[in-house]
Amino acid sequence: MSIQLAKLPERGNVFNEDCPSREILGHITGRWGGLILTRLQDGTKRFSELRDGIGGVTEKMLAQTLKHLERDGLVERKSFPVIPPRVEYTLTASGRECAKRLAALNRWIEEHVKDVLLCQRKHDRKSA
Repeated sequence: MSIQLAKLPERGNVFNEDCPSREILGHITGRWGGLILTRLQDGTKRFSELRDGIGGVTEKMLAQTLKHLERDGLVERKSFPVIPPRVEYTLTASGRECAKRLAALNRWIEEHVKDVLLCQRKHDRKSA
């Protein structure tokens, strides 16, 4: 879907199902987008470094998510004309800002995982 330049919204509304911001939110907060952005905070990475640094991601999902993030202007892809092919990914200025915010959320989750797991167990015992 292409949006006419004259019709670009000044600000998105992720609560509106028709707003393009919701699709972007999905790219960032989906299963792999946030992890990719956070991993790239450490600097430029090759595809294999991203794959190896993000446990459980398949090559297909990594490639698909990187394409979305590149299209959204959060990741820059640089291809080198060598054999074997070499491709590197780095954060754009927008990607760095986004990754910084995600890193704060990741830290919160890591710091509170025990509390959340205890709440989950308590809830599950009540529900059983």
